[in-house]
Amino acid sequence: MGHDGGASRAPFDETDADADAYTAILRRAHADEGLHALAARVQGDVDDDGVVFHSEAGPSRFLVDLVPRIVQGDEWDRLAAGLSQRVEALERFVADVYCEREIVAEGVIPAAIVDRAEYHEPELRGVPVGTWMTVAGLDVVRGDDGELKVLEDNLRTPSGLAYAMAARTAVQRRIAVPQGRGLRPLDGAPAVLLDALRGAALDGAPDDPHVVLLTDGERNSAYYEHEFLAAAMDIPLVTPDLLEARGDRVRHDGRAIDVVYRRTDSDRFADAGILRAPLRAGTLAVVNAFGTGVADDKLVHSYVEDMVRFYLGEEPDLRSVASYDLSDPRALEEALDRLDELVVKPCAGYGGQGVVIGPHAEPHELAELRDKVAADPRGYVAQDVVMLSSHPTVCDGELAPRHVDLRPFVLSAPGRRTVLPGGLTRVALDEGNLVVNSSMNGGAKDTWVLD
Repeated sequence: MGHDGGASRAPFDETDADADAYTAILRRAHADEGLHALAARVQGDVDDDGVVFHSEAGPSRFLVDLVPRIVQGDEWDRLAAGLSQRVEALERFVADVYCEREIVAEGVIPAAIVDRAEYHEPELRGVPVGTWMTVAGLDVVRGDDGELKVLEDNLRTPSGLAYAMAARTAVQRRIAVPQGRGLRPLDGAPAVLLDALRGAALDGAPDDPHVVLLTDGERNSAYYEHEFLAAAMDIPLVTPDLLEARGDRVRHDGRAIDVVYRRTDSDRFADAGILRAPLRAGTLAVVNAFGTGVADDKLVHSYVEDMVRFYLGEEPDLRSVASYDLSDPRALEEALDRLDELVVKPCAGYGGQGVVIGPHAEPHELAELRDKVAADPRGYVAQDVVMLSSHPTVCDGELAPRHVDLRPFVLSAPGRRTVLPGGLTRVALDEGNLVVNSSMNGGAKDTWVLD
C-alpha cells in the first residue's frame, strides 16, 4: 500500500537520481519504435511468458511498464545495509518473543502490543526454530524529502521475487543499459534463495537437506511464482495432499522432508496440519517459521527502530514511517482530531483494503472512520502521510508521472544476509491512484541498480 499527502506537496521525482541515464533510455526508446509500440512489446513478452496472478475468477495479467526505475549503486548499498540491520533486529525480536521476552521485561515494547499482535503464536514457545525469517520483503517508500523509509515489514510469506525477475527479463529484452554503466544482475536470485532454504534446516539434517515448496495450487494468487521458483531451484512443488506423515517426519514421494518453503495462505500454527508434529519434534524447518508474523504486525512496526537499539546497540540506518498506536488514549484523541491529515489502516488488513487516506477522503468517509476507530481503537493504526515519489510511466503512449514504492528482498542464511539487487518496484497505473497493489490496477517496473 502506498499513499500521498495532497496537492500542496510535490512528490520527489525519481529521475533526479540519474537524469543522464533516464535521458539515454528514453531517447533510445523513442528512436527505436516509439513509446506506445515498445510498451506493447514489453507487455506482450510478459504475457507470452505466462506471468500472471491467480484468483478464483481466473488468471489476471501482470502489468509491466517499460521504463526501468534506476537506483544509484552507492544509494543501494546504503539501503541494503539498513535493510540487513533491520532484519537482524527483527529476527532477534521474534526469537526473544518466543523465549525470554527481554524486550518486554525491559519496557522497550509494551506486553499488550506483542500479546495482541494478530500473528502472535504463544503455542510456539519451546518449539525448535533455527532461522525465523529466511525471506523478508519490506515495503520501502521515498518521501518528498528524498529519504527512503520502511512503510511495512512483510515477514510471513512475502511474494514478488519471481515477478521482479519477470520484469527484468521483459524490460532487458527491449531496453539497453546506458553505455558505460553496469547493471547489477538479478538472475542469481534462485541460487541464493535455495542456499538460504538449505541453511534453514535444523541440527541433525543431512548436509544436503531435502527442500520442497508447499503451495495451495492455482487458488493462490502467487501460484506463478511458486511454479517459477520451484523450477528455478529444482525442488519439488507440492500441495498439502501430497504430504504424508510418518511418526515425527513428514514425507513426499517416500522421502523425508527437512525444509518446507511454505507459500500457502495458512499462516497460523493451528492450521499447520501434519507439519505440527515434526515441527514440535525438531525434525522439520518451515520457511518462514510460523509465528514470524508477530514482527510484521502494523503496531509492532512502530517499535522496530527501538529493536535495533535494544538488540544491536546501534542507531537505525533505515527509518520507519511513523505509526501511532490508537489504543493509547492520547494518541487516539490526537488522531481523531487529525483524521484528515493521517492514513488509517485496519491492523488486520492487507493489499490496501480498508485503508483511508485522510487528505483524500470525503467528509462522510472521515465521519464513518471516526465512528469505527472510536468504537475499536485497537483494530486500527494511524501513520503519517508520505508523499510517494513519482516515476515516468508510459500511459496511452505518453510519459506521465506515477507514484511508486519498492519491495526489496533480504535472504538470510546462517552467518550471512543477502539483499538482492533491485527488488520489485510497484507503480500505481491510474492517474491520481495512490495505491500500488496489483489488486487495484497497480503494475510493476524493473528496478536497475547501476554502477
